[in-house]
Amino acid sequence: MATLKFRRRLKNVLLFIPNLVLLCARLMVDSRVPAKERALVAGAVLYAVIPLDLIPDLIPFVGQIDDLYLIALTILRLMTVSEPAVVREHWDGGGDILEFAGAAALLAAKLLPAPIRRVLSARIEIERKEGSLPLLVDSKK
Repeated sequence: MATLKFRRRLKNVLLFIPNLVLLCARLMVDSRVPAKERALVAGAVLYAVIPLDLIPDLIPFVGQIDDLYLIALTILRLMTVSEPAVVREHWDGGGDILEFAGAAALLAAKLLPAPIRRVLSARIEIERKEGSLPLLVDSKK
C-alpha cells in the first residue's frame, strides 16, 4: 500500500516538471530576479532539457528525477535570496510553489544515489535569510 502511494506521488511530482521548466523560463526574463539567480535558473533548465546528464532522460521517470532535484533546489534558493512573491507570480501549477519545491526536492533526494545528490546540490548553494523557512534538503545524507 505504501509503495503504491509513493509511486502515485512520484508520478504526480514528475508531471509537474513541465510547469517547473515554464516557471524557470519566466524567471529568466524577469528583471526583478538578480542576474546571478537568472544564470542559475538558466543552468538548471539547460540541465533539464539536455537528454544526456547524470541520469539520462531516456530512462522514463528515473531519468527526470535528477532534473527535478536540481530545478527544485534552484527554486528554493531563488525564494531565499529574492522576493518569494515574484516566484509565486510566475507559477501556473497547483498549490504553493515553495511547498511543492520542498516536497519535490525531498522526494527526489530519497530516490537519487548519494553521489549524484552531492554533485547536484554542490552546484546550488542555498542561502538563508533571517526568518526564512528551514532548508528542506540535506545534501550530506
